[in-house]
Amino acid sequence: MNNMLPRLQYISQGSTPEIQVRHIREALDAGCTWIQLRMKQATAGDLLTTAQQVRELCITYNAIFIINDHPAIAAAVGADGVHLGLTDMPVSEARAVVGKEKIIGGTANTLADVIQRYEEGCDYAGVGPFRFTTTKEKLSPILGVAGYQQILEAMAEAGISMPLIAIGGITPADVAGLVETGVHGIAVSGLITHNDHKKQIVQQLNNQLYATTFHKG
Repeated sequence: MNNMLPRLQYISQGSTPEIQVRHIREALDAGCTWIQLRMKQATAGDLLTTAQQVRELCITYNAIFIINDHPAIAAAVGADGVHLGLTDMPVSEARAVVGKEKIIGGTANTLADVIQRYEEGCDYAGVGPFRFTTTKEKLSPILGVAGYQQILEAMAEAGISMPLIAIGGITPADVAGLVETGVHGIAVSGLITHNDHKKQIVQQLNNQLYATTFHKG
């Protein structure tokens, strides 16, 4: 289902389970159809409880639900998949936990990372950061549009095809240029979480991601 993935992914934010669930519900209400639950500091119990609630929400809204970092919890709640950082569980092990039909995404920062993710069998790579962002504590060198362009051109030359999701401080003004490079979509967090007009921003982003004639795959 690689290229059937939505082009807009919402990555959750919130200091408590209650805030996380509220933000995710608001993103779903606004029209997001792909949710990643990201709770880096949560206990296993809080993460499991929150994941169960978010799974039910995503079923109600017919949205794809993946969990950051925790294949066992993704399997336990019946999530659609898991997203793994470069230092998390190996993809092969995660695949054994969640099942071969589930989505596995992997973080990547360089062309070498992207090739690694492709060889590991990831369904997509979340590649970034596009620019500086305060969402992540340990930030890799920024890519900018030129960085994605170089990675995608190298992938094409190597015959590698895998959806790339751009991430990291992306604004609506950046989307057209990013899509022109051939990225499949974008992942955002604060852009939706802190927006007073969530439906409008989600619609705007989706219009940009789906309406452009420049998309390459």
